[in-house]
Formats: sequence, structure tokens, C-alpha cells
Amino acid sequence: MARGTQNIEAPDPAVIEMRQSLAHRIAAIAGREGEHRTAIPGLSLYYRTAPTSCYHASYEPGLSIFVQGRKRIILGGTEYLCDGSSFLLSSIDVPAQSQIVEASERVPLLCMFLSLDMPTVREVLSRDDVPEIKASSHRQGFAVGETTVGLLGACNRLLELVDTPEDIPFLSHLIQREILYRILRTPQAERLRAIATSGDLSQRTARAIAWLRANFAKPLHMEDLASTARMGVSTLHHQFRALTSMSPLQYQKQLRLQTARQRMLMDGLDASSAAYEVGYESISQFSREYSRFFGQPPIRDIKALKDNNIAVVNGA
Repeated sequence: MARGTQNIEAPDPAVIEMRQSLAHRIAAIAGREGEHRTAIPGLSLYYRTAPTSCYHASYEPGLSIFVQGRKRIILGGTEYLCDGSSFLLSSIDVPAQSQIVEASERVPLLCMFLSLDMPTVREVLSRDDVPEIKASSHRQGFAVGETTVGLLGACNRLLELVDTPEDIPFLSHLIQREILYRILRTPQAERLRAIATSGDLSQRTARAIAWLRANFAKPLHMEDLASTARMGVSTLHHQFRALTSMSPLQYQKQLRLQTARQRMLMDGLDASSAAYEVGYESISQFSREYSRFFGQPPIRDIKALKDNNIAVVNGA
């Protein structure tokens, strides 16, 4: 054995085989470029054939399993790199930046995204046979881990249900519970546990995030938001920034801008209508903040997106 290689751990053949099986299944079901929703509630497949520039995406609580390609995600100043051996756990609703860095026609980026049902997460966590996870100092709402044989196997069985839709109502929920269990056996489980556990500061901050997502067009009063989260204003600011790398006001602004962009691109709204719809009272302020966030004014940005056939996407 060559000097210096004795500590390099060879890839687990079982993991490689299971990953290849899942990649084949995702490619067979998706079949072409884009996002593909399945008949299984909360499950979408992604098939990307080219790298992209950095773009803004909205992430919801969910689990992304990558089996091919490579993607870079930036939340605040923290960068998360996901490749074919990774899973990404997003435990909060958060806007972030994404970039596909490796994908081609021959080797497309392949990923499955499963939306997390928090009542089910809490149900699984309530079981006595689910181990406690050591608390981590990592507080942000994203966590990247390495896929295991157990996790990949459960994902494969979930996708098998696409071929037998009559089995989905009964078996889908059971397999998704296993997937949650597999994640809760990993070091990344602490992020999910913190959000799902009643009374935890992260869970209370998630309540504030949920309120903002549902009411982003309304004026933001920090005292009311802190009351919703059942914590003080300064504590909420600290916890909110720890989870999302931004303040509540910055979070609201990003939600407004991304929603306005989507309404202009997908529904044909003009800039003024979109601005008023998402809560802006000043069109000039909307245009300034839009240009600062997306790099160019609304009309020019939407034209560029349409010319390049780019959709405003959710993250995965």
C-alpha cells in the first residue's frame, strides 16, 4: 500500500450500488429536464443537464437526496456543497442562493425532494426507541449529511410506489416514516429535532417564520412577531439570525421580492401591480430594492428570464 493512503476509507460498495439504483430510478421516472412532481404527496424529482449561474431559490422544510451532479447553496455567509453522496436537510422556510456546478446531458444532476410533514416528524420523535441526538452548535436551518444504505434503500422503495399508484395511500406514509427515522439516526438530526420539539427556541422561531411567510405583505411590527413566537424582541432577533442568517425585516423583504418576481414571470403582472400585491407602498422603493437584490430592474430582469427560458424555482 502506498504511503499516505492507509487512512483513506474506500467507498462502501453497498452504498454505491444503492445510489446507482436510485439514480436509475429517478432518471427513468423524470426522463427529461426540469422539476417533476409525482403522485406521491410531497415528492418531486429534479433532472438538470447543465450548470447554472447563482440564482435565488426558496427552500421549504424538506429532505433533498442527491445521487448525481453537484450543487452549491448559500445561506447568509455559509456555503453548503451537495454532491452525489449527500442529502440536504432544510428544517425551515428560507430563501437562499443556489448554483448547479456539475451537470451534463451524459451525467445529469439527479435529486429527489421530499417535503417534511411536521406532525409526522413529531410523531416519530415521540417514540421511545428513537435515540437522543447530541446537541450541535450549528444553528442554521440547513444541514448536509452523507447518505447511507438504509436511507437510500427507503428512498428506492418510496419511488417504487410510482409504478403501483394503488399502494401509495397505504405504503407511502409508512416509508416516509422510515426515511425520517433514517435521518434521525444521523448527526444532522439535531436540526430537525430542534424545529419539531415544542418549546425549543428554534421551534418558536419557526413559528415566527411561518407567520412571516403567510403574512409577508402586511406591515411588520416586531413586538407582534415576538409575541407570536412567545419570546422577547431581542431574543427573537438573535434566534432568527442564527437560523436564517438574516433579520426578520430582511427575510420579509426577500419573500416580497421573490414573490413579486414569480408573479411577474408566471402570471404576467406588471411591476406596479406586483409591488402593491406583495406589500410595497412605493414603486420607486420596490424598483430600487429589486435591482439591488436581483441585479437589474424588474422589466429588464423578467425579459432576461423569459429570453433564457428560466423559471423561478423552489430549491432542491
